[in-house]
Amino acid sequence: MKVEASAPGKCILFGEHAVVFGQPAVAVAIEQRIQVSIEAIEGEDWKLEGMRFDPKKHPHIDTLRHRLWPSEAGAPALSIQVNGDIPRASGLGSSAALSVAASAALRAARGRWLTEQGSGTEMWAEGYASTINDTDAYGSNEGPKVGLRPSKVQHKSILCSGVEAVNEDECALLSHAVEASAQGGRASPMDASTCAHGGILLLSDVIEEDANHLYQRQLEMSDATRTWQLHELTVPKGGDEVYLVIGNTGVHAPTSAQVAKVARAIERNPERMKEIETIGVISRRGILALKQGDFEAVGRAMTENQVMLQGLGVSCPELDALVRAAAPSALGAKLTGAGGGGCMVALTRDPKATSEAIELAGGRTLISTFGNDGLRVEMAQGVPFWSPA
Repeated sequence: MKVEASAPGKCILFGEHAVVFGQPAVAVAIEQRIQVSIEAIEGEDWKLEGMRFDPKKHPHIDTLRHRLWPSEAGAPALSIQVNGDIPRASGLGSSAALSVAASAALRAARGRWLTEQGSGTEMWAEGYASTINDTDAYGSNEGPKVGLRPSKVQHKSILCSGVEAVNEDECALLSHAVEASAQGGRASPMDASTCAHGGILLLSDVIEEDANHLYQRQLEMSDATRTWQLHELTVPKGGDEVYLVIGNTGVHAPTSAQVAKVARAIERNPERMKEIETIGVISRRGILALKQGDFEAVGRAMTENQVMLQGLGVSCPELDALVRAAAPSALGAKLTGAGGGGCMVALTRDPKATSEAIELAGGRTLISTFGNDGLRVEMAQGVPFWSPA
């Protein structure tokens, strides 16, 4: 019995930090991925990479097992292996990719009860989705009935498993809930949704025209309840002629600390919200350019966004140096993610020249095409491992 699932990393073209305050942002899935494989084992102790699993060190996985794999209902212990080529704590969505891949693996191995044959969420007797309001992915509830829908569970009649049981919306929703928990209650759904769906994701405070609306996300934060609308964008004409060159500073930069830093700065000086709003205006220009396939304008929006992020204090000398190095051969360049270290990204038509320039400035580079596959179930043998009766 073995299940393996994978999910891509992501980089943000424009809008990070401002997106937490309801401003629009765009992210793209990159080629680099995280793979999670699980196997049922004897005993009560979970294992991660061959060692005893420590919930405190791995809160993302621990939260997911409470949502999808309650031991009280007879779920067996698991051995988990994690592999991939996404650098950790670098702004490339490694934690979201891990959460999405892990939730897909757990769901494929658990299966899903349906009330009747079909793929719509209205037929689910259990699970989490943007269209379901009788189970709560964000709550702290635990136990064998987590995820079971009170009005449906008595009618469950069909058990599906493997790829058939996995749903991108559910994996994105669970991953967002996990990210919010790990980041002190402040997290946009951008990373989770991009890692789940792949391609190009647009997040906005309104339903956008000329974009495929996926769903709404809402999160109650300490200062307000945020609502986001998630959309898919098609890769525009010419998208196969541009590349993303990612430069890693090697500086460890936890997302939660950077998010909290910006929140404190605005709390101390509410006037700084104007900087957040300006990032929103820049993102709007970038979104329009992206829809039109004007990659030169997309690059300019990225560069303008970097100036604002520097003003917010979330860049750092190492990031600034890599951005300057990339600029002569790129359409635009900026930090990606929370900042304070981690990675920058350059949009370029000449990935070799841009990559060499970044490496000469001290960065380690990854090159990705523009928009890639979302989550995948790579293997599902002997499923379901277990399912609540």
